[in-house]
Amino acid sequence: MDDVLKILERDSRMSIDRIATMTGKTEAEVREIIETAEKTGVIRRYKTVIDWEKAGRERVFAFIDVKVTPARGVGFDDVAERIYRFPEVHSVYLVSGACDLRVVVGGETMKQVAFFVAEKLSTIDRVQSTSTHFLLKKYKEDTDIFEEPVEDHRLAVSP
Repeated sequence: MDDVLKILERDSRMSIDRIATMTGKTEAEVREIIETAEKTGVIRRYKTVIDWEKAGRERVFAFIDVKVTPARGVGFDDVAERIYRFPEVHSVYLVSGACDLRVVVGGETMKQVAFFVAEKLSTIDRVQSTSTHFLLKKYKEDTDIFEEPVEDHRLAVSP
C-alpha cells in the first residue's frame, strides 16, 4: 500500500494504469488499495498546490504561537478545536517548546490577520498569550519548491 500512497501523495492525478506499471501491481489491486484508503480515511482528500502569487492573488500568512492553560481531562484539545473552526485558520498543531499550539492563519492583509489574533484568537478562554510571525517569503511547501531554478552558466569541464 505504501508505494501506491507515495505516488498519489506526489501526484494525485496519476492514472491507475500508470501506478500499476510503476508498482508492478495489477490495475485491480491498485484500485482496491485506493478505494480502501479512501474508505478508511488514510487518504483524507486530493489536493492541488497553487502558487497564488504567480496567479496574481496575494495572500498574507502568519504563524501564531499560542500558550494555553490545559484543562483536566481534555488538555489542549478543546482549545485547539475552537481555533481550527475559524475559517481563517489553515492549520493547528500541538507542539513542544515555548508555546503549546502553532496556528497557521491566512488573510488578505496583515491588518486582517492582526484583527483575527486580537479579536478572535486571544479572547478564547485559557489562551494565555500569542506570538505572531508573518510569512515573508515561501521557498518550499509540501515538497514543492517555489523558487525558479537558476540556470547554470558554467562551462562544462571534460577530462
